[in-house]
Amino acid sequence: MARILVTSALPYINGIKHLGNLIGSMLPADAYARYCRARGHEVLLICATDEHGTPAELAAAKAGQPVADYCAEMWAVQKRLGEGFRLSFDFFGRSSSARNHQLTQHLAGRLAEAGLIEERAEKQVYSQADGRFLPDRYIEGTCPECGYARARGDQCENCTKQLDPTDLIEPRSVISGSTDLEVRETRHLYLKQSAMRERLNAWIDAQADWPLLTTSIARKWLNEGDGLRDRGITRDLDWGIPVRRGSEDWPGMAGKVFYVWFDAPIEYIAATAEWADAQGLGDEAWQRWWREDLGAHDVRYVQFMAKDNVPFHTLSFPVTLMGANFDGAEPWKLVDYIKGFNWLTYEGGKFSTSQGRGVFMDQALDILPSDYWRWWLLANAPEGSDSDFTWAAFQGGVNKDLADVLGNFVSRVTKFCRAKFGEAVPEGGEYGEAEAAVTAEIARRTKAYEDHWEAMEIRKAAAELRAIWAAGNEYLQAAAPWVTIKQDPGRAAASIRMGLNLIRLYAILSRPFVPDASDAMLAALGVEGDAEAWPGDIGEALSALPAGHGFTVPSNLFAKISDDAREEMEARFAGENG
Repeated sequence: MARILVTSALPYINGIKHLGNLIGSMLPADAYARYCRARGHEVLLICATDEHGTPAELAAAKAGQPVADYCAEMWAVQKRLGEGFRLSFDFFGRSSSARNHQLTQHLAGRLAEAGLIEERAEKQVYSQADGRFLPDRYIEGTCPECGYARARGDQCENCTKQLDPTDLIEPRSVISGSTDLEVRETRHLYLKQSAMRERLNAWIDAQADWPLLTTSIARKWLNEGDGLRDRGITRDLDWGIPVRRGSEDWPGMAGKVFYVWFDAPIEYIAATAEWADAQGLGDEAWQRWWREDLGAHDVRYVQFMAKDNVPFHTLSFPVTLMGANFDGAEPWKLVDYIKGFNWLTYEGGKFSTSQGRGVFMDQALDILPSDYWRWWLLANAPEGSDSDFTWAAFQGGVNKDLADVLGNFVSRVTKFCRAKFGEAVPEGGEYGEAEAAVTAEIARRTKAYEDHWEAMEIRKAAAELRAIWAAGNEYLQAAAPWVTIKQDPGRAAASIRMGLNLIRLYAILSRPFVPDASDAMLAALGVEGDAEAWPGDIGEALSALPAGHGFTVPSNLFAKISDDAREEMEARFAGENG
């Protein structure tokens, strides 16, 4: 049994997330954690809301609420929606927690002791109209690299280039829209990332199994142009973690807070501490996941994130943890594997809250149960390249995979058995060549399915699972118990017994993708306790339900999406310019 720590990139607090946000980190993290649990590993799945920074202040102001109240309300909304999508987080925390305040200030103090923090005078944009300095995300303008008209002052979300506000063409205040801006001097703390460049290069070189997407982004930031840049880690904001050096004031930093991208990854650790607190456990419970000297040496740590988060997780956060261990006294656990994702687009374009374009998590759950979305998103995860959500593709995936293959198999087997043999696994007949053949095929495919999950190849795992479902349908069609029952009831009984055992196996194997359907299948068979009884030997698994074992016919697992419903959804979510 391995110990596996899984973290999802933290969803930002300013509003409900869309399907692209969901598949970019949270959903694949959950599916992988579910697979690992089913294999018998000790798993801790951690996530939280990312609550600091300028977008939180702006969203709260727009909502007419104090920022703390707004964040508390949106945390509850995001937690509820995560539960609606069956995201099995062991703890869903908040980056504004007391634990994160304490740990961020502690690590900043350690970095200062290591000589990795430097106070610098810098030029920052001041808005005459707003009467304040404008931190980077309070400024928008045209990206000098790609020409995107709404680039932020820290990074262009279109081309992912790291920016300073003064790099922007025709900058304007996000608060007032004013272009009456001037550059003034202020002082901030910088994390001296450049001092760790060689160590980071060596560390990334050692990660031979990382996805190309992850390593290529990290190397680009490390080596392009002047190489890895030092990073400002403080901001002139009211909302955030006050700049302190451990428990002491930081001279000259009164009224400033830590930059959101400094404190947000630290929340992975803080949320684990919050999990321990919520369980009534001591510090050793979370430290065994995060401190190499206190038990974390045997932990495998896996992160899931969209590609725009990769630079901070391959560079800035490792610098924080490596730097804090400058004297060997705090050996923090570094990530072992980073699963990065490309973008999910919507009907060939971008999701847009302001334009009402695309489907957001609350809307999705109002339309269809979570399994429909989970299956399509995971089966089409943007791993090697961007993926495009279209209603036609979604309809096809739901109808062909879920309704016609998995749902149809469960319905045919259970309804036929009830009609001809009653609501119990039928007696009579022996397994023969046909059963041996399908058992061998499913054993081979289950091994491939496991291999894909171990490699975190989610689309390939989904394709293999569908093939496992299809093998059962092909077996049932060839066995034709509705024909053989007339001449050889024992042969029909054997094939239906195999079919019922296949349903149990499908429920277990399918759980990472469609947990509600898994629950429904297991409940119908009266074996809810088998949810994580991963099969060792497929032959044994396909004989697990003995003759006489009772069952009920489940309600229809998956309803098809009609053409009319698809067209209605296409029009509803096309946006203002649709």
